[in-house]
Amino acid sequence: MDGQAAAPAAGTVLNALANGRGSAFAIDEYTTATVELAAGADVEGTVAGEPDADTELVETCLARVTGRFGDGQGGTVRTESDVPMASGLKSSSAAANATVLATLDALDATDEVTREEAARVGVEAARDAGVTVTGAFDDASASMLGGVTVTDNTTDELLAREEREWDVLVYTPPERAYSSDADVTRCRQVTPVADLVAELALDGRFGTAMTVNGLAFCAALDFPANPMVDAMDRATGVSLSGTGPSYTAVGTREALETLAGQWAEYDGTTWLTTTQTEGARVL
Repeated sequence: MDGQAAAPAAGTVLNALANGRGSAFAIDEYTTATVELAAGADVEGTVAGEPDADTELVETCLARVTGRFGDGQGGTVRTESDVPMASGLKSSSAAANATVLATLDALDATDEVTREEAARVGVEAARDAGVTVTGAFDDASASMLGGVTVTDNTTDELLAREEREWDVLVYTPPERAYSSDADVTRCRQVTPVADLVAELALDGRFGTAMTVNGLAFCAALDFPANPMVDAMDRATGVSLSGTGPSYTAVGTREALETLAGQWAEYDGTTWLTTTQTEGARVL
């Protein structure tokens, strides 16, 4: 009873910490999960290259899926990723989605649940594991479904999904930032701005929404706005991604290649990718 799946990372349009509404877009970088199930076995997770990583999330995903769609089997789940952990690029959502799909694959049960519902299984596991404040259905839905999604994370409702063919520039500083450590009180103080961003996103004005979101959350979470200012006259949109520390800019390849040279002057890594519209998949 083996299964394997991959799920893409994502960038932020609207951070849901302020008003419970969020928006994110999938990018062409992946986390892969490999699951092996066995009756009566303990559940054990590992992360390639991260021997001390917390594996409670993926273990909870496996247990939830086998409890709901199988016979409560245990087993192992191993994840490997091109997405840096705790970087604001939705590595937890990608790992959860990949694990849920890989476990369904191992059970031969992928036809028993929609992709939207599969994303909700991962969100429930994330809440159980305490790795998210909002439940992150915005991030999970973008990763699972592909494209750009807008959600109400208080009800796990998908409000909108659209596709955008953007090039994407990512800048990741060397430090890590865990969303569960974010100052929620400060984030909720920018709710009036987040309400505006939600309106822009639901109107399909994702680039403007990103930029307004990024300025508000850089201030709320005490991240520098310099990378955003660098991008404003070139990118379609730019934002702090999640609760940081990464920044993402979307637009044309030519404009982002110019911006990449400027972002490369900061400590950390800068790389170009694209949006992804297919979402997570069984391998």
